[in-house]
Amino acid sequence: MVLLICCVQNKRMKPWAKLLLSIVIPLAVGILSGLFTASGVNGWYRTIQKPSWNPPNAVFAPVWTTLYILMGIALYLVWNDKASEETKRPVITFWVGQLVLNALWSFLFFSQHAIGLALVEIIVLWFAILITIFLFARIRKAAAWLLVPYISWVSFASLLNFALWQLNK
Repeated sequence: MVLLICCVQNKRMKPWAKLLLSIVIPLAVGILSGLFTASGVNGWYRTIQKPSWNPPNAVFAPVWTTLYILMGIALYLVWNDKASEETKRPVITFWVGQLVLNALWSFLFFSQHAIGLALVEIIVLWFAILITIFLFARIRKAAAWLLVPYISWVSFASLLNFALWQLNK
């Protein structure tokens, strides 16, 4: 993440390198989150009660991969925009923050089995995504729209987290 913030200040970075880095960073966070998730899904998660509308496990990886790519493209659109560095830097820093919250949820839920704490955290994540959407819209509306599937999925995940918390208190 520090790498991204440092790279934002590099005015000579080629657009293709910005795009590549913008996509690789969220995918790397997704891989990290996947490590937390894999251990939980194959063990503890199998033993808890789930609502009837819980998606099959095979759905999550392709959905999250797509969302991480969209997050990366959105970041690229903001980063590569002609807006001033002073305008973009705090927005990109906020984007990094929501990405950290994204990874934290997987750790809390799947690694720590803290369903209630993960529920609180995902609500914070939801608001962080919403704020990121508004911040991105000030710079590049298309970037904001690319985050709509993300907040939609996190809305669903929040409801699922709540149902799991209720069923497994």
